[in-house]
Amino acid sequence: MDKQSKNKKFWDRYAKFYDAEVLRFSREAYEEMYRSMSKVLAKDMRVLEIATGTGLIAIHIAKYVRSVEATDFSTKMIDAAKKKKVLENVRFSVEDGENLSFGDHSFDAVIISNALHIMPNPEAVLASIRRVLKPGGLLIAPTFSHGHLSDSTWKLNRFILKLIGFEAQSKWTPEEFVDMIGQNGFAVTSCRVLKAAFPLVYLEAVGP
Repeated sequence: MDKQSKNKKFWDRYAKFYDAEVLRFSREAYEEMYRSMSKVLAKDMRVLEIATGTGLIAIHIAKYVRSVEATDFSTKMIDAAKKKKVLENVRFSVEDGENLSFGDHSFDAVIISNALHIMPNPEAVLASIRRVLKPGGLLIAPTFSHGHLSDSTWKLNRFILKLIGFEAQSKWTPEEFVDMIGQNGFAVTSCRVLKAAFPLVYLEAVGP
């Protein structure tokens, strides 16, 4: 089984616990993200969310935008999201972030929350986002930052997570994450660190 298939299998299993774990460890950070997103999203926006999980963010932002296409590569996550009560402008679907099926320049904004650090090829995902995002469109990319961890702590956590089937791929400090986003064609307009299970870098940027 390749790395991508193993990763998908883990998130399929994790779907039933996802909401409880997010609320247990990162409730305040998520509430702050919802508030921040509400200030930059607009009623005329068509929004794509990549790695929606069970739809927590999609459900919270739906009232601020025209539509939300909420996607995840885990079928079980999308199944769980579809069981929730949502506004009519939210649609859930299974998508691969590296190979999005949507047309060029289809969305006014793209949200990818707490996912780039666990993706094997974040540069390919950002390239896919650039393609579907309208010129000058909004990218919102909150991401857990592991760069503060010592090498020994990072290696131990990575080993334990790998044993249960999950593996973080990238270890960025907030500054390194900002640089990575900039190197992949986006201009960062806002960035701050929120307190969560791990420090969470809340980042907004605009596309080319």
